[in-house]
Amino acid sequence: MTPGSLPNCEDLRYWLALHRAPLIGSRRFCAILAHFHTPRVLFETKAADLAALGLKEPTIAYLCQPDWQAVEADLQWLSASGHDCLTLHDPRYPTLLREIPDPPPLVFIKGNLSALSTRQIAIVGSRNPSPSGRRIARELARGLVSAGFAVTSGLALGIDAAGHAGALEAGGITIAVAATGLDRVYPRRHQDLAREIVVRNGALLSEFPPGTDPKADHFPRRNRIISGLSLGTLVVEAASRSGSLITARFAAEQGREVFAVPGSIYSPLSRGCNELIKNGAKLIQTVEDIVEEFEMQLSVQAYEPSVQTDSETDQPYMELLKYIAYDPTSVDTLVAATGKTPEVIASMLLMLELQGHVASTAGGYYFRTQ
Repeated sequence: MTPGSLPNCEDLRYWLALHRAPLIGSRRFCAILAHFHTPRVLFETKAADLAALGLKEPTIAYLCQPDWQAVEADLQWLSASGHDCLTLHDPRYPTLLREIPDPPPLVFIKGNLSALSTRQIAIVGSRNPSPSGRRIARELARGLVSAGFAVTSGLALGIDAAGHAGALEAGGITIAVAATGLDRVYPRRHQDLAREIVVRNGALLSEFPPGTDPKADHFPRRNRIISGLSLGTLVVEAASRSGSLITARFAAEQGREVFAVPGSIYSPLSRGCNELIKNGAKLIQTVEDIVEEFEMQLSVQAYEPSVQTDSETDQPYMELLKYIAYDPTSVDTLVAATGKTPEVIASMLLMLELQGHVASTAGGYYFRTQ
């Protein structure tokens, strides 16, 4: 898309400008939105009034002289095909992510925007896993794809990469949340993996604007997004001080499911997972252990069309359901995601609606949980 084609492009400039303001984290940004509703008003407010709001001097100085050059660079990045930016006010913003205590005010996306509307399970773990752990992550990712989930992770070495790879091997969707701007890949050796995720109908996502390098404090911020996008977080291997345990903690705090693969009491790579299980995480041995936690949402697995009963004929319907979210999903979105014609999509949606798996609203179709 081009900057001029972005919805409310002028308003987006102020979102991008505030996003770059010093000492403005996601919680303060959201508080500002609650007070002003739109970031633009903040830039039109006098310095004395900004100080009365409790904003610090560096923030006030920036608001009086925003870095419009950086904002233009952001808009230039967004002008490329397959690049998007969603603000909290955008109806396409992922519903589950919006629900967390400190959602990112805006997120940058590269790839298939509709991938963010899929039902996701996060797979995280050690950057230096055992061969067994790497194999388990790939196998569980493949199984989750077969069960109708997308796999979300952080593009890191080890378990993250194995989870992404397993989803791709099964022909599924995977979402990678980055701790950098999306104009770069960290670690660099995963450039091919990042490219394949995008090519294969997945997406890269980051709350950091283009040009942002990796920093230590970026990774916990990334982790809350990984868990926030997902119905549950699966930890495959983790040492007692593993960063993946931060993701699991965020998942628990966000009211999401936490799963862990158990391991030997003698293995340092199993201590984190065993501790999670000891503290209430669900012990996972097979994909079915995860799927049963979402049986209501995944009732589509029992889908039996009344007109057709051939399993090969049913498969397109099952595939289409992967792209339908709990928020209204438009026919145009489904056409873009599947490559099918609007007429074919409309026919399939009618069948799914008659079967009770989706419902229609003015804004599109949404997934029914019962």
